Amino acid sequence: MPVFQESCAEQIQAQTIIIIHPGSMYLRMGRASDLNPCTILNAVARKRLPGGLEYKDSLLPSAIPRTKELTQAMEESRLQVSHTLQSCLQSDGRRRYATPPQQIAAFNRRSNPEISSPCSVEWIKTDKDVVVGDDVLSLNPDDNFNIHFLYRRGELNIHSGPGGSLRSVMANLKTIWEYVLTEKMDIPLRDLKHYRAVLIIPDIYNRQYLKELTTLMLCDIGFGACFLLQDHVAATFGAGLGYACVVDVGDQKTSVSCVEDGISHRNTRVRMDYGGGDITQTFFWLLQKCAFPYKTCDPSNKLDALLLNQLKKDFCHVDLNVCGSQEKTFIVRKPKQQTEKYTLQVGDECLVAPLSLFQPELFKVTGTHSVHIQKRSMGDPEDPHDENYLRETSRRGMKENLEQTSEMQEEATAPTVAGEEEVVVDAVDSAPITLSNRDLDAPRDFIVGPQQLLGLDHAVLQSIDRCPTEDLKRKMYSCVLVVGSGMKFQGIGMWLHNRISLQIPYMYRAEQLDIITQPKEMDPGMTAWKGAAILSCLESAQELWIGRQEWERTGVRVLRERAPFMW
Repeated sequence: MPVFQESCAEQIQAQTIIIIHPGSMYLRMGRASDLNPCTILNAVARKRLPGGLEYKDSLLPSAIPRTKELTQAMEESRLQVSHTLQSCLQSDGRRRYATPPQQIAAFNRRSNPEISSPCSVEWIKTDKDVVVGDDVLSLNPDDNFNIHFLYRRGELNIHSGPGGSLRSVMANLKTIWEYVLTEKMDIPLRDLKHYRAVLIIPDIYNRQYLKELTTLMLCDIGFGACFLLQDHVAATFGAGLGYACVVDVGDQKTSVSCVEDGISHRNTRVRMDYGGGDITQTFFWLLQKCAFPYKTCDPSNKLDALLLNQLKKDFCHVDLNVCGSQEKTFIVRKPKQQTEKYTLQVGDECLVAPLSLFQPELFKVTGTHSVHIQKRSMGDPEDPHDENYLRETSRRGMKENLEQTSEMQEEATAPTVAGEEEVVVDAVDSAPITLSNRDLDAPRDFIVGPQQLLGLDHAVLQSIDRCPTEDLKRKMYSCVLVVGSGMKFQGIGMWLHNRISLQIPYMYRAEQLDIITQPKEMDPGMTAWKGAAILSCLESAQELWIGRQEWERTGVRVLRERAPFMW
């Protein structure tokens, strides 16, 4: 494709570039020239075969059965956050006060719903075998559909149930992407060879999945060219920053890494298996403790899950000036059922739920949550010159240089006597290559708390501590960028600022810590998508594109050579 110089031509070019940003909850997809992408639920429902196994992914992370020990541990964590909140001051200097949960519960127990006639909401009737996106939520539960969310915890949703194989997930991705292209963006599939695609991938990526996704875009869907871009790098472009410690809170995962000049430093990357969905489940647990009046609420029911998500968005905040109990109302609408309007009181539960990001023991309501780092490549049979090869050859080169210098030194200091046997001492091999001196650049594990959980503030501090230079650490402490849709609570940026400020090492305290929660006044959930759209139109991006023919010819090697990140 020709490289256009004029801005007018750049605009035409932007109209033929599709930016794809898939997440655990939503898929964002649109032209690079669009103001906002098309956003739909990242789910596909398929008609179950007669006698086929039932499988339904839930909208929210599933809550686990609560044992006595688990409930006790969560209650202790809740009290810890409550005591911290009570020791805080309001903006006018007065101490905060809280209404006891027992008092709130007494009000909520007396609260009865106002009943009105059934609402006009109906389940959709369909004769299709496949339903895509938001329509999945309107399917009658009695219809025989299996529901698949394509990403879970920030990765492809691979599992052992029906539709859980890598091939099935790829087929579902193809279905939903082609649906958006044809139905929402009016692009005929036969024209895709004239379009190029940018896929936003997780910062901590799985090489096998990336190979499959590249094949999907170029060979199965038929884009003319594509490239892959890490979400944290895209976020810095979207926010217009040269460097930042990026905090990305999604629906089911929270990730942190340090990005400078379009490069995410591998050792600084960490991902925790909790996000906005876990905050919703924690909020529901807190509401139940206060005698939540909607007693039949079931988070595994998709309409109730949607309602709980909405209550979290409407009620939760970190505004320390709001004290005591607040009266709120909400409406429950379900097809063919009477509409119910509830009135309830809520107190500090609205602050405790978002603050569970800093007290992740409260997320035990949804089970155990792993901490992930970027693992080294185990080698790839398709790529003989992968990073293992490069590391070994560079090490061998160092070893040979050492041998040559030691031999030259020996020759210079000890001229050999004629007839005497020459004894060569290999000084290099005598030192065993241990793991400690062999993999100095290998990723270290992040230090997690006693309960195997890592809070958001500690993740940020440890990520910055893994930066390679003091200068870079200083830069990262001065700029923390918060993106993603899981942390959109009023006042939470200030809380994160205070938590990090208290723990910054003394030598970096001179830096002005800046927490950016709404870059360029845009929705933080859109920042990465916007950044990828900006980057894809830059002249420097022209050398990143991978065409179908070269992918089929050289495969994964072209990814290693062309990808804008260390393969």
